[in-house]
Amino acid sequence: MKQIMSLVCVLASVSAFSAAEFKLDRSVMSPAYEKVWNADVQKRIDADIEKYRKADAVVSIAAPAGTEVKIEQMSHQFFFGAHIFNFNQLGKPEWNELYKQLYNGVNIFEKDALFNSATVAFYWRTLEQYPYANRFEEKYEDTEEYWCKAYTESPTEMMKKHHWRRPAPDPIVSFLKTTGCRIHGHPIVWGNPEWHVPSWIWDDFTPESEKSALEQATGVKVPRWNWRKPMGCKDFDREGGLRPTTWYTAWRKIFAQLDEKTVASLVPSYVKALNDFTTRRVELLAARYGSRVDSWDVVNESASDWGKGAKRQWPAGETPAVNKMPITASEYGPMPANYAFDALTAARRLMRKDALLNINEWNMDEFPGQIADLAAHGANFDVVGVQMHLFNPIESRRIQEGEIDLKVHPQKIQDFFAKITKVGGGRPIHLSEITITAPGRTATDEMVQAVIMHDAYRTWFAVEKMNGITWWNVVDDCGAPGEPSMSGLFTRDMKPKAVYFAMKDLIQREWRTTLNAKVQNGQVAFRGFKGYYRLTWKGADGEEKSCLVEVR
Repeated sequence: MKQIMSLVCVLASVSAFSAAEFKLDRSVMSPAYEKVWNADVQKRIDADIEKYRKADAVVSIAAPAGTEVKIEQMSHQFFFGAHIFNFNQLGKPEWNELYKQLYNGVNIFEKDALFNSATVAFYWRTLEQYPYANRFEEKYEDTEEYWCKAYTESPTEMMKKHHWRRPAPDPIVSFLKTTGCRIHGHPIVWGNPEWHVPSWIWDDFTPESEKSALEQATGVKVPRWNWRKPMGCKDFDREGGLRPTTWYTAWRKIFAQLDEKTVASLVPSYVKALNDFTTRRVELLAARYGSRVDSWDVVNESASDWGKGAKRQWPAGETPAVNKMPITASEYGPMPANYAFDALTAARRLMRKDALLNINEWNMDEFPGQIADLAAHGANFDVVGVQMHLFNPIESRRIQEGEIDLKVHPQKIQDFFAKITKVGGGRPIHLSEITITAPGRTATDEMVQAVIMHDAYRTWFAVEKMNGITWWNVVDDCGAPGEPSMSGLFTRDMKPKAVYFAMKDLIQREWRTTLNAKVQNGQVAFRGFKGYYRLTWKGADGEEKSCLVEVR
């Protein structure tokens, strides 16, 4: 159905930049890979992109019949995003400036732009290093001056800095407001104590008598934590998995011996503090950022906990009361029972009405069941967030050789998102964290990364309910411990890689509508990618006219 668009006059100038086509070298991929991504598959993807990402528009133009109208797309309705965790941290002002220029929601087609959405870090552990002392405002350790002085060519040394990838949110939110980028907060509630839950809840709000009681009952001593300790798992083991930390190990031993109710009875002060501070965090973020942040990962990576705990706690058809059970045996340690439901309920009550509330996940075995269960129990959320990480370079090498699994197989991607759409009740889907690492550092390896990204992005862009794709680490060697060093779009000194040019070619050339059309019966009709357009033409008086219209 065609849409009649109202006109909004604009005075802003238009960039003259036109993206040149980037040539992918597909010869770096094996025949087995190309057999999967064959011409018929590519045609089907093109057809779905045409069907789901474009719309017809008919615009009224006050100009004589035959007047030529230049139609230029200015923005995308679709969100092309990345996290902005390295804001002012790259070590040189010119590198920081290049990084910032990537984020432009007003005109994603500007020469140096690539993203109209930015994920801002709201990790609790580094944001509230001490109880009641939140680091919202910029401190010296967040400034460009600090990071330029601290810059070292050793990525490991940079990662040891406590604020690395965790800049204060206030200056970033303010910066993004000037660019028109969609601001996506990540995350509000997450069970992970190494990355998110502050250690002081256990260290400072649990009496020694309760800690001793738990230790005597299990023989397991829960280690104390230092907020200055670098975060993250150490590295990949030989099988490609991540080595667990002492915290994970201790709590898994505890829950292997005792059920959740027994643990809660032994450390009631900890349970109360965990519940109280978790609730307070949602309230605090809503009060400070509720009017400025457009969308949130309200709950992060909770499907494993649902599979272990909440699934068996919720009778079918019953809407649970908040904090119905004291704690659940989390993937990481104890967490408030039904915390996913509780956090979504609180965020819906406290955040602005048009903020999009996401539930974000990597565990695709449990996630479909959790989504359906939350919806059945009345949890009010807007978007289903799905992660896809090719963290291990070995995975990319295997894909290059034709060993393609669910993550990047075109038919399996289509089938998976059809399932997610069904269990999610037709909610929009956000590919919230995307990592595609190069299998090595050679030019050939970087082209392999570009081809995998190109094919995967096209397939995801073709999914009907997809509303955005967010790339994770933008710059090589700027990830967290345990994340790959070769997954960026840029090298560490901000030199663009093949994957950057391939992504830019998709967003700025292949997925941009620019054309000329003629006025007929006081209207101009066209079909294009959804977003804002600038229309220009000469009026009967010979003066140039310009207006902005939205195709949606």
